[in-house]
Amino acid sequence: MLLLIIRVAYLLICAGAIASFTLNANTGAPEIVSNHPVPAFIILIAVSQSVVIVDLLVRKKRIEVVSAIYFGLLVGVLLSYLLTQALNPLFEMNELFGSQGRGYRTGAIMLSLLILPYLCISFLLQTKDDFRFVIPYVEFSRELKGGRPLVIDSSALIDGRIADVVETRILDAEMVVPKFIIQEVQDIADSHDKLRRSRGRRGLDVLRALQQDPKVDIHVHESDSAPAKGRSVDQRIVDLAKQLNGRVLTNDFNLNKVASVQGVEVVNLNDVSNALKPRYIPGEHIRIKLIKEGESPGQGVGYLDDGTMVVCENGGNEISKQIDLVVTSVLQNSAGRMIFGRISEDHAPTARRQHS
Repeated sequence: MLLLIIRVAYLLICAGAIASFTLNANTGAPEIVSNHPVPAFIILIAVSQSVVIVDLLVRKKRIEVVSAIYFGLLVGVLLSYLLTQALNPLFEMNELFGSQGRGYRTGAIMLSLLILPYLCISFLLQTKDDFRFVIPYVEFSRELKGGRPLVIDSSALIDGRIADVVETRILDAEMVVPKFIIQEVQDIADSHDKLRRSRGRRGLDVLRALQQDPKVDIHVHESDSAPAKGRSVDQRIVDLAKQLNGRVLTNDFNLNKVASVQGVEVVNLNDVSNALKPRYIPGEHIRIKLIKEGESPGQGVGYLDDGTMVVCENGGNEISKQIDLVVTSVLQNSAGRMIFGRISEDHAPTARRQHS
């Protein structure tokens, strides 16, 4: 609405100024304008409004590109002027150029005005992200509500734990959901496989719940409509995080590695969950129910309330029973956590008596 008001005001101002120029005989307008005021008014209005058409056509504008072109032209023209001023005494030397010094000077000015602005613009566009601290590089960054924005991956939406984390109000950073991620979740929700369809619908429900929460700063990022040739979804997420100077929020182990290799910070939901789980150290006792056999002979497997897998050595004969287990080791990484243990000595005689 604000842009519409500005454009209408610009049209009215242009119409008033051009009408005054073409219809007022005291403005000193050329004879062709004074003799044909109406066609001149229409042509000048069309010229003035052409910039509005260009503005509407170029929807995605990046301030760093505009500033690089502007400063490139400015510095290029300045260098061209300084160069011609420095070469003026040389052109005025009759023993070198004779009477043709003025012509050589004009040619040098033309070439410098063509070459130097191009070189400056090209240099600024290629290095604008590497030397932002050098004047005339100017970086415009909007004020963020909290920390750096979080770019949400489809796995984080489908997992659903992000909604629980947000409800704790521990996150105050802006959250960004790329449009191609929503499309990916939508494709999963439209799958013919029942399990994939339910996972996709859960992801859409989580996104809707986040958008309806008034305390959550979340928005959909309109990505390029053209297909990204040769770029995977993971790479597009990493590129967007770089562009926004943000972080990636995911529980995808592979995306975690891809982003880390490229220098993008990752908030892994599995790491967050593992950090909040109770710590178990070797020698600590756990009471757990074994529900199935393990991969190795004689192993029994059970799960804690938070979903952590517990592998009990020599527990294959204790399936469907509550046992006291002594922790021997803990394996923890971004993919999850596993606890290994053995049957407690206090429980072992009881177990043997039950089998006897």
